[in-house]
Amino acid sequence: MKDIINLDSVDKYNKLFGLETFHPLVSVVDLSKATDIPEDFTINYGIYALFLKQVKCGDIRYGRKIYDYQEGTVTSFAPGQVVSTTLDKTVKPAALGVLFHPDLIAGTSLGREIRRYTFFSYNSSEALHLSEDERNIFTDCLSKIDAEIRRPIDKHSKRLISRNIGLLLDYCLRFYERQFTTRSAANRDILGRFEDLLAEYFRNGKPANLGLPTVKYFADKVCLSPNYFGDLIKKETGKTPQEYIQCKIIDTAKDQILYTDKTVSQIAFDLGFQYSQHFIRVFKKKVGQTPLEYRKCSNL
Repeated sequence: MKDIINLDSVDKYNKLFGLETFHPLVSVVDLSKATDIPEDFTINYGIYALFLKQVKCGDIRYGRKIYDYQEGTVTSFAPGQVVSTTLDKTVKPAALGVLFHPDLIAGTSLGREIRRYTFFSYNSSEALHLSEDERNIFTDCLSKIDAEIRRPIDKHSKRLISRNIGLLLDYCLRFYERQFTTRSAANRDILGRFEDLLAEYFRNGKPANLGLPTVKYFADKVCLSPNYFGDLIKKETGKTPQEYIQCKIIDTAKDQILYTDKTVSQIAFDLGFQYSQHFIRVFKKKVGQTPLEYRKCSNL
């Protein structure tokens, strides 16, 4: 079994490929200039990384799945992710990217907003495919970051570098929204599957055994990462998957309150709640009445 490289600095990545480091916390890389090219390696990321693959030169595996990327594809990785790469010996790597350590953005607006960029947690079949114009924007952003990195570090460096990285990430958000739109037909199929799976979850009594349904449960069922699945559903419907789930819980609860003689505790258990008090709080927040008040008013 090959060793896992714990990538806790940008310099360690640069040394892996024989590239020069100009800043201890951030690097713009051009793999076409690599002097060392490892063929098969696994990285445990301790930094953020965003790459524009300019040619398919091998396979990237996140977990057991192969990343969906060809020419002009953006892949991204975040601290805590373990990624295996096998490079094709007959093809020279051609990719541009930026690597940055979490310390670079600590205390900056980007550090506070980094969770907005949910694509860092997307996995296989979820890569970003860029048009030619979008690639030009991507590479222009990299050029601005690189120019700032190569300047002598001063009191403005951290702010300017982080802002330019944030600009690049904002463009990627825009490009992903465009991709969600162009894949709308496939996305609607996933939405339909989600709705069917959600109905089946309650119809077959799974809450009593598995508990309240989670976004991860349905994301796994449609073979997507929770973040990508969540962004897709929000783009298609304006609601998050969690909001969808909560609406289904409340609708199912209303049916059981009105059309069965079950106690509130029994209904709470059937819906997957561990404690009836939790169910009562959720129901009252959504409906404006407790379950018993709702049953009483409906029977008047």
